[in-house]
Amino acid sequence: MTSQIVSNRTARGVLSGRRIALLATTIAGLSAFALIGGPVLSPNGHAFSTAAHAQTSNRPVGFADIVEKVKPSVISVRVKVAESGAQMSGLNGEDLQIPPGSPFEFFFKRFGRPDGRGGQEQDGGAPRKRGFTMGQGSGFFISADGYAVTNNHVVDKAESVEITADDGKIYSARVIGVDARTDLALIKVDGRSDFPFVKLSDTVPRVGDWVLAVGNPFGLGGTVTAGIVSARGRDIGAGPYDDFIQIDAPVNKGNSGGPTFDVDGNVIGVNTAIFSPSGGSVGIAFDIPAETVKTVVAQLKERGSVTRGWIGVQIQPVTRDIADSLGLKNAEGALVAEPQPGSPAAKAGIKSGDVIVKVNADEVKDARNLARRISSLTPGTSVKLTIIRQGKESHLTMTLGELPNERQAKADTSSEQREVPGTGLPVLGLTLSPAKGGGEGVVVTKVESDGPAAERGFKTGDIILDIGGARVSSPADVRKALGDAKTAGKRTVLMRVKSGEATRFVALPLGNA
Repeated sequence: MTSQIVSNRTARGVLSGRRIALLATTIAGLSAFALIGGPVLSPNGHAFSTAAHAQTSNRPVGFADIVEKVKPSVISVRVKVAESGAQMSGLNGEDLQIPPGSPFEFFFKRFGRPDGRGGQEQDGGAPRKRGFTMGQGSGFFISADGYAVTNNHVVDKAESVEITADDGKIYSARVIGVDARTDLALIKVDGRSDFPFVKLSDTVPRVGDWVLAVGNPFGLGGTVTAGIVSARGRDIGAGPYDDFIQIDAPVNKGNSGGPTFDVDGNVIGVNTAIFSPSGGSVGIAFDIPAETVKTVVAQLKERGSVTRGWIGVQIQPVTRDIADSLGLKNAEGALVAEPQPGSPAAKAGIKSGDVIVKVNADEVKDARNLARRISSLTPGTSVKLTIIRQGKESHLTMTLGELPNERQAKADTSSEQREVPGTGLPVLGLTLSPAKGGGEGVVVTKVESDGPAAERGFKTGDIILDIGGARVSSPADVRKALGDAKTAGKRTVLMRVKSGEATRFVALPLGNA
């Protein structure tokens, strides 16, 4: 069975086979050897005296004290959701809704139905009776007056929400606001001002740090599992702002929205997805970082929604081939494929082919990093961008706009040569013709399946706008541009290509210079 990244849609059910399962935690024991204190011995029997050992020796032998401190703040979240024809049946007879625009639509498109739904329609596709279904997830209080965090997909379109506290008491809750792009939601329980609550961590966890996940796996109620931070900065394709913490503490269906704690009892992340071949835990889970949670929750509490900065560019990573084409020393920064007309970037003078390498004084590692940085800023903020244009560094100042609801600052992650006899030019595997009616560029009319162009994502109907910065309008222009790049000693040539409404840069190899 093919392994899948599984949305933590624990509130709505798990899909079997190649479909997506929902997140939650399993009950797991702790490895005895990991909990035993004592000196670390060298091969000759002497104890090591290191800073790392000193830190380790100060760690608790068990986690009982930490659990006793944080567990009362963790809640089970139960929702009542109206059924619709868009719901699919999952494991255990449960139903799953996939809201349009959800970042987890990606998983269902990849592993389930092509329309983004994860299961099979029942009764031959005939409409089902409308009714209600119950779903459940997890969450945690962040203030004594009843504000709590959970996942957007747990409470999305909920008719009613109720929570069960650690002491077994049940309360009604209301949804303050949701953010589908980060899969976070803020809910509120009224009537009390003495709820136990926990703090979001101010520090970034290190790979290898101990963590504890607490939640409501399979509806069992408060369950604790332990593990370590396995990796940081994971991009799982859930959305343009992916920056997940990967942990190996077992989490399963029902843990959606639950917290992951460090050994000081601070929340380092919110459980939201797992990688799994079966829908159950295999030790790879993904958390929304506390830093992101803080930013989103603050806006949800203030206005019930999230606004993000926007500069209005299509961007893509700078691969090594692209860096070579542009004469850059390092494959870093974000390459501007196309500034959107009337956007802040266009007004500030950003052009196709510019590489954004800094936002204010902060270096831009890649396209995804730029998207996150800009989105974390408030619309109306003035920012200074450092760009590289034709090998020269320059600075531009612009005022950020507000990211429209229907747009996302997506970062495109798409990244021995035959030669045409007698020319020294590479065979790209493309058949070209001039654009109809004198339109701009050269149209791709055929793509050889085994050619370099196909490997780099060219499709019939794509339009090549320019090559190496020179606009092209005929196949002859393309040959000339390739020849000029070859003569100039380029190993790769950069093409600006329009596919539908999207524009991107593609680096194609020219062979050995």
